[in-house]
Amino acid sequence: MSTKDRSAEPGIEPRHARSCRHREARCTCAPTYKVQVWDADAGKRLTKTFSTITAARRWRQDAYSALRAGTLSADRGQTLAQAAADWLAAARAGIVRTRSGNPYKPAAIRSYEQVLRLHVLDALGRERLRELTLPTLQRFVDKLARDGLAPATITTAITPIRAIYRRARQLGEVQANPTSGISVPAIDRRQTCFATVEQIEAMCERLDRAKDRAMWSTALYAGLRRGELTALHREDIDLAAGVIRVERGWDEIEGEVAPKSAQGRRKVPIPAVLRERLEAHLPDAAPTGRIFINVRDSYDHGRDAAVAAGVEPPTWHECRHGYASLMIAAGVNVKALSTFMGHANIRITLDQYGHLLPGAEDEAATLLDAYLVRSIGSDPDLSAEAAELAD
Repeated sequence: MSTKDRSAEPGIEPRHARSCRHREARCTCAPTYKVQVWDADAGKRLTKTFSTITAARRWRQDAYSALRAGTLSADRGQTLAQAAADWLAAARAGIVRTRSGNPYKPAAIRSYEQVLRLHVLDALGRERLRELTLPTLQRFVDKLARDGLAPATITTAITPIRAIYRRARQLGEVQANPTSGISVPAIDRRQTCFATVEQIEAMCERLDRAKDRAMWSTALYAGLRRGELTALHREDIDLAAGVIRVERGWDEIEGEVAPKSAQGRRKVPIPAVLRERLEAHLPDAAPTGRIFINVRDSYDHGRDAAVAAGVEPPTWHECRHGYASLMIAAGVNVKALSTFMGHANIRITLDQYGHLLPGAEDEAATLLDAYLVRSIGSDPDLSAEAAELAD
């Protein structure tokens, strides 16, 4: 085939070896083919090289179709590091919001910034947002697992990447979200650490201050988050009605903030053991404003008391988990527990604490027996309890 024949097609240019005799109208090499298409929106050309003219023609045709569909662009766009910086700035300004439409909490933004810096940007920061693929992200996750990171840490590392791509898709900056389909190690909820009544009571016996006893008791017997404990006001505690009204949270840098979600504003019942310790502390607290000042001090005192009592010192969040386990053991239904804990939905409660729920196999069998008694008549083999239920 002559050089003229091979280069007759617009946008496709044959590339010959230096020793080739193509200038004499005869080719003595196996040329490659450089293809160019024009992206009017980006004002740039896309260029690729192929080993056969057939492949070059096919790509050129597909490229023009993709440009018209908006799935291809000559503009490579931002790197993940640049997109992360923009996302963090927009989150701080309240422009980017959570899936529920709430602003991101300052602590959540700082957490995202930290995990991006520690685990993500060194490995993926130079990757183009439009060019990052699911296989690349999966290999990143697999490496984190091989390096020994906990499943929860790996999930935390992927979370800001998911949020960045969700925003990029909303703005039309990417056509696909490569985070969809990522496989991450499962978090074993059964390994969650729970504070126990024995721990808290052993601590409280060795705490000299009513404030410390009241604070640790509120953590275990009302299940408040650390920020909610810190932001608790005197007027939020209604001993007459027997409830604590959770109205706000606390950020170590920003101070008082809105609750974690709309469901974070809630009423939590006060059991007798907590009432007694709140009543002992409130006379010494400030007449208005926050009742638990210097939370870190109470935390340290409590853990020292636990060591002195010979029990494992719990954390604030382990007390919150302990509250959930106590409520489940007491027979409180999951919907009510979800409300008391301020979860955004009941699914969160079930995912976190579902393994603690009793199997209820005996109860289910008894209820079925009772139904059968009503439906098909008495049967001497059915349990007395089922017969009683049927009556």
